[in-house]
Amino acid sequence: MMHVTDRRKLGKSGLEVPVIGFGGAPLGSLYQEFSDEQARATVSAAYDGGMRLFDTAPFYGFGLSEHRIGEALRWLPRDSYALSTKVGRLLRPKPVEQLDGGLFKKILPFEGVYDYSYDGVLRSVEDSLQRLGMDRIDILLIHDVDVWTHGSEAARLQRFGEVMSGGYRAMLRLREERVVRAIGAGINEIQACEEFARAGDFDCFLLAGRYTLLEQAALDTLLPYCAEQNISLLIGGPYNTGILATGAVEGAYYNYALAPAEIMERVRRIEAVCSRHGVRLASAALQFPLGHPNVATLIPGARSPDEIEQNRAIFEVDIPAALWADLKAEGLLRPDAPTPG
Repeated sequence: MMHVTDRRKLGKSGLEVPVIGFGGAPLGSLYQEFSDEQARATVSAAYDGGMRLFDTAPFYGFGLSEHRIGEALRWLPRDSYALSTKVGRLLRPKPVEQLDGGLFKKILPFEGVYDYSYDGVLRSVEDSLQRLGMDRIDILLIHDVDVWTHGSEAARLQRFGEVMSGGYRAMLRLREERVVRAIGAGINEIQACEEFARAGDFDCFLLAGRYTLLEQAALDTLLPYCAEQNISLLIGGPYNTGILATGAVEGAYYNYALAPAEIMERVRRIEAVCSRHGVRLASAALQFPLGHPNVATLIPGARSPDEIEQNRAIFEVDIPAALWADLKAEGLLRPDAPTPG
């Protein structure tokens, strides 16, 4: 049986991280707002439970997530946890009534301005250290250089060029100076992730929602290249925005929207196989990505201590090899997908 406190090496960085970490997007009041006290209790529950990799970003609540994570961790021994944040947006003061928080329902009075330049990345890291109240960051990720964020392939390529000629050089400098231990990118698209992997000297990538029980296209070329180059993946969105946690219920979410009919049907079939083996769908979803040796950790989000405990209980179960074999036999899992155990 795997345990949330099991640890894996993160690429070439020398860091070790727990197989289950903490995704900090909900602390930016993603989808719903909640109190600073609840945020502090949630981070503390993750820490006490051994899920001691904390991922955040300036974008999450426009600084709110970084403030909350920093406040909760500030007086704990710095070597007892790993901290990840991102670059690509600078936060500039603006009256909150003039801002649209989008999916974030309670935000600080700042707007995010894209800046992938050398100076912009140095400024972003300095600002994050101030918000966190820390002197160093363990994992630094380029945020959202993908079509999903920037709206077109042309815009993505422009941002890619900006960061590789500017911000990437700043990240190399910060890694050399040990202000950060590992560098990478946090993206939602396999192609964009692979393009980064081949363009620079990266330790890891946070790939959200693209290597899951529902999607394994990363096995085509990205994961083989990561294996060659000793690059690790951190898997965000292991539930594909919800449906692999809730199952194919009415109103289930997939990729930040209501799940389409074909996804609902596929999840029903996966659920049926899990049910035959007495395993919850969510347990299979959390364990599956870790079957690949280049997946170092999963970082599901949480907004309460109860959700932290649920993640632990869902993860720490025995899953028979026959379940994975049956999923492959029914065409619900790629035959070349490595599975846990």
